[in-house]
Amino acid sequence: MASLIYFKKVSEQSDSISYSFGEDPEEMSRQLTINTKTRMSTPDDDQIDYAYLKASRKINSVFKERNQWPERGMSAS
Repeated sequence: MASLIYFKKVSEQSDSISYSFGEDPEEMSRQLTINTKTRMSTPDDDQIDYAYLKASRKINSVFKERNQWPERGMSAS
């Protein structure tokens, strides 16, 4: 069974970037914030679960590959 997690950039500051994420690209109701200097992320609702980890890891992976924060994307496993 496949698991899909979608994410989309919602805001960007000089030291942080925020993404909405979720299992449905039309209803990404959760958010995470990434410190752009350390690349550490935190879920805005403090719920560290599979969806949060998948979104955070994929965003950081794309950044590492392209050296720029993605506008949107998805993680499939």
